[in-house]
Amino acid sequence: PIASDSARRRGSTGRPWGNTNTQGEEARVESKHGMNGISHRGRVLTLDSMNPNVKRVEYAVRGPIVQRAVQIEKELKEGVKKPFTEVIKANIGDAHAMGQKPITFFRQVLALCSYPALLEDSKFPEDAKKRAQRILEACGGHSIGAYSTSQGIECIRQDVARYIEKRDGGIPSNPDNIYLSTGASDAIVTILKLLVCGEGRDRTGVMISIPQYPLYSAALADLGAVQINYYLDEDNCWSLNITELRRALNAAREHCNPRVLCIINPGNPTGQVQSRQCIEDVIRFAKEEHLFLMADEVYQDNVYAEGCQFHSFKKVLFEMGPEYSNTVEMASFHSTSKCYMGECGFRGGYMEVINLDPEVKAQLIKLVSVRLCPPVPGQALLDLVVNPPQPDEPSYFYLLFSLQERTAVLSTLAEKARLTEQIFNTVPGITCNPVQGAMYTFPGITLPQKAIDKAKELGLVPDMFYCMRLLEEDGICLVPGSGFGQREGTYHFRMTILPPTDKLKVVLQKIREFHLRFTQEFS
Repeated sequence: PIASDSARRRGSTGRPWGNTNTQGEEARVESKHGMNGISHRGRVLTLDSMNPNVKRVEYAVRGPIVQRAVQIEKELKEGVKKPFTEVIKANIGDAHAMGQKPITFFRQVLALCSYPALLEDSKFPEDAKKRAQRILEACGGHSIGAYSTSQGIECIRQDVARYIEKRDGGIPSNPDNIYLSTGASDAIVTILKLLVCGEGRDRTGVMISIPQYPLYSAALADLGAVQINYYLDEDNCWSLNITELRRALNAAREHCNPRVLCIINPGNPTGQVQSRQCIEDVIRFAKEEHLFLMADEVYQDNVYAEGCQFHSFKKVLFEMGPEYSNTVEMASFHSTSKCYMGECGFRGGYMEVINLDPEVKAQLIKLVSVRLCPPVPGQALLDLVVNPPQPDEPSYFYLLFSLQERTAVLSTLAEKARLTEQIFNTVPGITCNPVQGAMYTFPGITLPQKAIDKAKELGLVPDMFYCMRLLEEDGICLVPGSGFGQREGTYHFRMTILPPTDKLKVVLQKIREFHLRFTQEFS
């Protein structure tokens, strides 16, 4: 279901339809003969001698399509004539790069933390100053340039725990179970490192949804774990089916030791929001099958569809009673990169672990200590997200302003989600499920057999061929569905709904026109 390494590499040099092996051959020759042609023992590190797991890592979100998009941008700056004037990168959920404005209060406090001399500036509200002073007092030398403890600044972990308690209706959260991280990705990989072990048929198997966010397949390849695919139901708005989970689990037990179940809710790239009943079913399944549960909840504020609601796995777990809340081992993840904040570059995030063995927690502390600490500016930003001003504080006015900003961001995303579904479903050969949440759409595309044959002739996966043609002809950068995994014989692309509404309308119209033109060409 996932494109082969050789197919993915095609196009990465800017020659998307030709052979790209020349550079590799030149590198091998150089490794044997040196820069001046004199033979020597060769390099210690070559493509043949490097870690084979790294070569198996693929990350479609920043793969060959994006590399070619960057090259085209350079060509446009150099004056090369194209049928378009700019490349629109709809491949990644980078809100600020797409024009979203940062939340005012967050940036005020971060500015004060970064340059404390501004604490004397009357332009900044007093509560923003107090918040900055509190964060700085928790930092070594009163500077966010100092290392923090490896688990994260204690007062920020306490604020995260209070935030979780409030979100989950009073269910307790222990700051000692909170680990701040470099975005959610860092924490996800850290937990997987703890879980992966064994050899041969005893090697750890990790269940991931297909389509999936490529972080998971990349991390599993890097760790040498066994990837267990379970397929979401496209015909039912990408819903998760327990029967499919059981099918995947039973098949995997023939060749590995399944120990982990990963869930993304709301979904990436598929945008579905799981019902409470579905979450209960997943938790029961994890308990029955003795699986460690990983709940990726970074889009928890991004819910748009009527009748849909975000339910945290932890809340549902504890409301199911001690039979589950005292036994099911789980880690849940959140980030400052998504939701209404969109602060991707600060790399703030956290995970909360539930029912982790105390001796394993000691090993986890050791593991996170190796990378010293998460970025402290990211920790400071996270604190503002989980601990905004309260009504009895003097600057609550600024919170109201920030709430208006937040509401505006989320309502605009909801409008764009509906617009995307509506327009795509008017195009013959494109089928788009409702975008219930997150920041993406993952429509299915019907490709003519001649286009599929042409792609194979070029050594490309068909939807990679489709997306590369769209980029070259219209300057729209999408990610082929093969980079996320899909059922055999189906084709998709992932597109973010983050571009400003006017630009999104242009993108949707260009994709519509391209698809009709592409279909006619290969019919």
